[in-house]
Amino acid sequence: MIVEIRSYQLKAGTRPQFERLFAEEALPMLRRWKIDVVAQGASLHDASSYFLIRAYLDLAERQRSQDAFYGSDEWRLGPREAILACLETYADIVIEVDDATLRALREVKR
Repeated sequence: MIVEIRSYQLKAGTRPQFERLFAEEALPMLRRWKIDVVAQGASLHDASSYFLIRAYLDLAERQRSQDAFYGSDEWRLGPREAILACLETYADIVIEVDDATLRALREVKR
């Protein structure tokens, strides 16, 4: 398994809006697309950071899944613009993990 840890740096003051958009629109959409969301939430270290952890079988599945999701009309015509308007930047880290690590990540407190 691999996990992708996405770190969002949000524009000042937009975290409440981003959290609402993510919880009400993006997260249900990710689940409809069968994307394994391991954990997500606000970072503890500042008021402008948020994280998303997703799991995939391998790099090829990650690419296929993200191409399909981010290329879909549901995303592009849905919450995309509102979510992007909250972002300064984002960065991805992709690592290989064992089953025990993946289970532990699922327990991350949000």
